[in-house]
Amino acid sequence: MAMHEDKLDVAERILKPHLKDDPFDVRAIRMLAELAARIGRLRDSETLLRRALEIAPGFTAARANLAVVLGRLGRPAESLELLDELFRAEPEAIGHLNLKAATLGRLGDFEEAIGIYAAVIERAPRQPRVWLSYGHMLKTVGRLDEGIAAYRQAIELQPALGEAWWSLANLKTMHFTDADVAAMQEALAQPGLADDDRFHLDFALGKALHDGGRFEEAFAHYSSGNALRRRYHPSRAEDVTRTVERSIAAFTREVLTAAGGNDAPDPIFIVGMPRAGSTLIEQILASHSAVEGTSELPDMPAVAREGGKYPSSAAAMTAAERKAAGEDYLLRASVQRRTDRPVFIDKLPNNWMYAPFIHLVLPNAKIIDARRHPLGCCLSNFRQHFARGQDFTYDLADLGQYYSDYVRLMAHVDAVLPGRVHRVIYERMVEDTETEVRALLEYCGLDFELACLAFYETERAVRTPSSEQVRQPIYRAATQEWQAYESHLAELKDSLSDVLDCYPDVPEAWKHQSGKDIPAA
Repeated sequence: MAMHEDKLDVAERILKPHLKDDPFDVRAIRMLAELAARIGRLRDSETLLRRALEIAPGFTAARANLAVVLGRLGRPAESLELLDELFRAEPEAIGHLNLKAATLGRLGDFEEAIGIYAAVIERAPRQPRVWLSYGHMLKTVGRLDEGIAAYRQAIELQPALGEAWWSLANLKTMHFTDADVAAMQEALAQPGLADDDRFHLDFALGKALHDGGRFEEAFAHYSSGNALRRRYHPSRAEDVTRTVERSIAAFTREVLTAAGGNDAPDPIFIVGMPRAGSTLIEQILASHSAVEGTSELPDMPAVAREGGKYPSSAAAMTAAERKAAGEDYLLRASVQRRTDRPVFIDKLPNNWMYAPFIHLVLPNAKIIDARRHPLGCCLSNFRQHFARGQDFTYDLADLGQYYSDYVRLMAHVDAVLPGRVHRVIYERMVEDTETEVRALLEYCGLDFELACLAFYETERAVRTPSSEQVRQPIYRAATQEWQAYESHLAELKDSLSDVLDCYPDVPEAWKHQSGKDIPAA
C-alpha cells in the first residue's frame, strides 16, 4: 500500500527489517528493487533483481523488471536477451510484447517496434499507455499525423492521462484548441489526481497558454509543474560545481596532451546544455552522406565512471587504459549503428562534463559545443519536462548555476586545448545558417553538401523534444521567447552573474584558468 501511494520512505522502513528477518523473500526483494529504481538507484535495483532471480530463477516478474532497469541503464541489448527468456516462459503476455517494443526503440529498431505495438493494440485496443508508447514511436520516425492520432486515442480512453497531453505539447509544432485547454483544466481540477498526471498537465497547459500569449498563466503552470517534479527529484547543484572544480584541477594541459587513447575518428560528440540547438546540429550533420545520426547515448558517462572516482581516476589512466576505454565506448555505441557511414553522432548534451575525458580516450573524435543565450536556453529548459536525468531544470537558480558550471569547464578545455572544441552559437546559426554550416563541416573534415542546408528534408528517426522542429526550416522564434517572462527571471539572472553579461564570450578570468589554479579535492 505504501508503494502504491508513493510513500517510499514508509515502504523502505517496512521492507528492510522484513528482509533482515527473511532474506529469501523474493517478492520483498523485488519490491525493494522497484523502490530503488523509483529513486534513481538503478544499479542497486539491478543487484537486488539479480539476487531475486538467483533464489527463484522462474520469477518472471523480476525478470521483466530487470529488463526495464537494464534498458534505463543504457544496456538495451542485455535487456533484449532477458525478454527472449520471458517469451519462452510466457509467449502470449502482452506486457512482455510492450516491453520488447520499447527495448527495440532504445536500440533504434523503430519499424520493428511499431509493428509490435500495432499487434498489441489489435489484441488489446483499450490500453491507453500502449497507445501512448505507440505514439512516441510513430513520432520518432516522423509519422506525425499517426502519432497525434495515437496520443488522442490514449486521451479518449483516459482523459486525465497527463503524459499523453504533454506528449502532444512536446511536439512543439502542435497548437492546442480552446477545447483542449478546457479539457486539460478540467482534468487538472479532478480530486485525487496523481502527481505524475498533474505535473504533465501543468507543463502541457503551460505550452498551450504560452502559444496563446497568456504568459503569466503559462509561467504559473510551469512553476507548479517544476515544483512538483523537484519534490521527487531534488537537484544538488553543489555536486556539479564540485565535479567541475575537480575536473579543472585534474585535467591539466600536461594530462590532456599526454599520448594515449583510441585513434578512431568515427565519433562526433555534440555537447552543451539541453535546448541549445544540439538536435538542429545533429540533423544538419546527419544530412551529410558520410554521417550517421544515432541518439543521446548513455555510454560515455558510464565508461568515464567505470575506473573509480571521477575525475581523478580518469586523469591517472595509463596510455593503454585510455585506449581500452576508447575501445569500450566504441563497442557500446556500436549497437546503435544502422548504416555503414564512416562517421556517427553522439548528441548527449550532458557529455560536456566529460569533454576532457573524451579527448583523453578518443583524441581524434570531434567535439561540438552547442551554445545558446543563457536566458533563452535556461528558460527553455524550465518550460521543458524531461522524463529523467535533468533534475537541475526544475529550479531557475539551479539552472543558472548549471549553465555557469558548463561554461566554466568548457572555457578550461579551450584554455588548455585551443581549437579542440568547435562552438556553435545558436543565434549565429539562425541568422547566417550557411556560413555556420560550412564552418561546422570544415571542422568535422567533411566536404560541403547542399543537403546539409536542406536538413529539414532528411528522413530519419529523431528521439529528442525538438524532433518536429528540425523537420522544418530553421526555427527563429525561440531566440527572443524569454523576453515574455523577463519579470520572473531575477533569480536566474543572479545565478548566471558574469556569464550572462559576457555572452557569447566568457568571463576573462576563466580564459586563463588551469588545473594549477584550483586545489584538488
